[in-house]
Amino acid sequence: MNNAVRTRQRTLAVALPITAALYIGAEGLDPKGTDQLITTTAIALKALPIAARHSSQLYASGSLSVLALGGVVVSYAAIAMLVRQRGSTGATIAALIGGISAFCGAIVNVMVGINLAAAATAHVTRAAAARVLIANFNSKPGQAFTDVYAFGEYLAPIIMGVALWRSRCVPRWLAVLLAVGFELAEQTASVGITKVVLQMAPFALAMVLLALRIWQTTEPGLPLVHDEELNLVTA
Repeated sequence: MNNAVRTRQRTLAVALPITAALYIGAEGLDPKGTDQLITTTAIALKALPIAARHSSQLYASGSLSVLALGGVVVSYAAIAMLVRQRGSTGATIAALIGGISAFCGAIVNVMVGINLAAAATAHVTRAAAARVLIANFNSKPGQAFTDVYAFGEYLAPIIMGVALWRSRCVPRWLAVLLAVGFELAEQTASVGITKVVLQMAPFALAMVLLALRIWQTTEPGLPLVHDEELNLVTA
């Protein structure tokens, strides 16, 4: 492996724990009661006062969410590079679905976080702010981005977990941990930093371990040896 390829793979590996940290930071900062799709007047009028009181926090959370979803795109590509032969097609499909889903999710999270904070602090009535937010979420593009995000965020981790399981490039328990951890991370709501850290711990652990595995493959003279019987990968 030449230096350029090694540097590229190590850079991709570092993206995994950074993505997990961004996810935890985004959910931990998110004010309780604002992490929802604003599709009705009742939801909007409930969320707007909260957003007005915590606008700076909401701006920070929304920005971290967008960055985290950008990291997800890179992370899927990095994980897919681990898979060879069996499972490689599945890993490629998972990376494609996950990347598209994360892109759509970034747009949705702009509406959920940044747009909500902007509407709440604009010098307009709450009724007017509510109408704008509802129009965003109920528009055809808004619904399309939300649906693609919801579909991909649950499907992609499962496909990637199966691909890792079949390839035996990592211990099978790690493949399961990644799939389960991703699903738990996507279901985490704004419940406070302590609960967020606990709920996202499996996801963060899987991302760190996979990053170490990707980094290991770049070490010169240390090819990975697949032990089919013990289902371990050793250097």
